[in-house]
Amino acid sequence: MSQYRRERIKMLLKEAISDIMRQMKDPRIGFASITSVELSGDLRHLKVFVSVLGTEEERAETHKALESASGYFRSEVGSRVELRFTPEIIFRLDDSLEHGAHINKLLKDIERGAK
Repeated sequence: MSQYRRERIKMLLKEAISDIMRQMKDPRIGFASITSVELSGDLRHLKVFVSVLGTEEERAETHKALESASGYFRSEVGSRVELRFTPEIIFRLDDSLEHGAHINKLLKDIERGAK
């Protein structure tokens, strides 16, 4: 399979999951956004990296809600994106945005201390 086709499929899956996430009425899914997706070579497994704003408890609750709804996501993606096999969807929390904000804060603190 060409790299171009694989990237196109990844983007279609990311858009579909993002759309489904916006339409969900589950109150446990707070301010969550998809940062990236990884698709296996055989298109059978999809890792979805999600960034969640909130406390550690809210993040854990959102992750738990997404994991429990993975079957729903898979069936919805299967009806929206035509593939031979609908990939198994695995949600992972992505803390890269918070890590970047923390480093930025540290750098600003150092800059203030140097003045």
